[in-house]
Amino acid sequence: MSQASPTATDLVLALTEYLRQQKVVGAYLEFYGAGASSLTLGDRATISNMAPEYGATAAMFSIDSQTIDYLRLTGREDEQVKLVELYARHTGLWSDSLSEVQYERVLSFDLSSVVRNMAGPSNPHARVATADLAARGIAGQWDEVPGQMPDGAVIIAAITSCTNTSNPRNVIAAGLLARNANRLGLLRKPWVKSSLAPGSKTVALYLDAAGLTSELEQLGFGVVAFACTTCNGMSGALDPLIQQEIIDRDLYATAVLSGNRNFDGRIHPYAKQAFLASPPLVVAYAIAGTIRFDIENDVLGVAEGREIRLKDIWPSDEEIDAVVQASVKPEQFRQVYIPMFAIEEHSGPKVAPLYDWRPMSTYIRRPPYWEGALAGERTLKGMRALAVLPDNITTDHLSPSNAIMLDSAAGEYLAKMGLPEEDFNSYATHRGDHLTAQRATFANPQLVNEMAVVDGKVKKGSLTRIEPEGVVTRMWEAIETYMARKQPLIIIAGADYGQGSSRDWAAKGVRLAGVEAIAAEGFERIHRTNLVGMGVLPLEFKPGTSRLTLGIDGSETFDVIGQRTPRATLTLVIQRRNGERVEVPVTCRLDTAEELSIYEAGGVLQRFAQDFLEATAS
Repeated sequence: MSQASPTATDLVLALTEYLRQQKVVGAYLEFYGAGASSLTLGDRATISNMAPEYGATAAMFSIDSQTIDYLRLTGREDEQVKLVELYARHTGLWSDSLSEVQYERVLSFDLSSVVRNMAGPSNPHARVATADLAARGIAGQWDEVPGQMPDGAVIIAAITSCTNTSNPRNVIAAGLLARNANRLGLLRKPWVKSSLAPGSKTVALYLDAAGLTSELEQLGFGVVAFACTTCNGMSGALDPLIQQEIIDRDLYATAVLSGNRNFDGRIHPYAKQAFLASPPLVVAYAIAGTIRFDIENDVLGVAEGREIRLKDIWPSDEEIDAVVQASVKPEQFRQVYIPMFAIEEHSGPKVAPLYDWRPMSTYIRRPPYWEGALAGERTLKGMRALAVLPDNITTDHLSPSNAIMLDSAAGEYLAKMGLPEEDFNSYATHRGDHLTAQRATFANPQLVNEMAVVDGKVKKGSLTRIEPEGVVTRMWEAIETYMARKQPLIIIAGADYGQGSSRDWAAKGVRLAGVEAIAAEGFERIHRTNLVGMGVLPLEFKPGTSRLTLGIDGSETFDVIGQRTPRATLTLVIQRRNGERVEVPVTCRLDTAEELSIYEAGGVLQRFAQDFLEATAS
């Protein structure tokens, strides 16, 4: 049998790097050509699902025989499958009908150029071929000391996220690699917290059918949930002894996962960096135990006097395809999804239409979106900088979703509310309580705020500088100070501001803090839309202008003047501490009349309320 070709994960990581370079933010992408036609729908879904990571609004493939095969595989009725094909052909949406389509812009990508890849650290588009890990300084020498974790210890290895666990080939490949490793007596390292969190219950059914569930469990990859887990920062607590060793030794610890995102601070507070990899590669790293391991060349173990490397346990394409064909069946999808959509009638007691708010709840609290900063007028005058930020600020920097630590602002608040540390849970689970979620604003310990200068250097962490006092403090204390002063705020940032998850609190948190505008070199589409929905004005510097060329250090005050219309040129007035006044043209990133209307209303909720009141009045 031939060695397996790269997985869909390898392909999508290469595409993510390429499409980021091609600057497709906000674009609608359609993949076509011989390579696209050859991809299974599972592979296509893997590519499309990572559209936010390369910045596109949508990533689409046309309807063809691969689509029909997938509909049959996933248990759709023959009548429905025939209707899909008939409709697509009749309306000109079938792939063959689109051969003469003219596109505004055409990019070319050669599938044969794809090799085994990872991405990291810190960004999904930071691709690195596994063959180049040593040359890139990721793999390297480390000391094996009995009873100690090594430098670069992989403390989390997780097969997770909808992108990769909705693709049967990826998961079956992981199971087969685990089986091969078990046969050779290879073991997961004891400090690795491993898990399998499929996006669908069908995964468990076809792993059972293939006899691979027990093989994965033997290496620690048992099913922990059918949901977002590690990819969204919810891997759960580490073993206390492992956590303490990381703290005591200030150990460089890492995570390897088959998720979409590996932004700084996202995966776990004690994983200093994270890497994205295919499911079978995740299993291999659980055996290796450190990111310093050269996964293509180093020895995973010795069996019967023979050195075992990755190539010795990686399954072939033929075997993966044969197991998928034998084990993935339509009845598995019917078994899971037909009951899910079945209509049930409940005849229990009627529920009161109004929710009974509980004042001590840390999970659901009456929202403040008609009060405080959101109730006041946005003057866009005299704004002080809450943060001055570099490129590639993600929504995980703005509002992390992972575990809440005791020494964080949210942790201190929850402790005061009487919760023990083991019940703090994650920021994401408290999103219905603004008093907890607000404290997540810029709470990422990996944040680099250029205003937080200590001893002449920018200090990493959830920090900022209160002005005009010039005092560096924790971000939440600064926010509280400015809220008490009713001080309007602005954020200054570099390129690609707001990458990552669509996280609502990344926009809610800054607005509730009093941020009225954000001036950046560029915005990610989803986050920019969320800012508009919260009544925050996105402003984009003109090409060639940035916080660096303007020498912004956070001591200034800022005004925005001009008539707001879609994509109008406004003026950002910078008033420096020495009295100098600088006027900078910026683009108003209210891109449509609808966005302008939402912003002027104060946000999407306020706009909805206006529409509702007008409708009821008439």
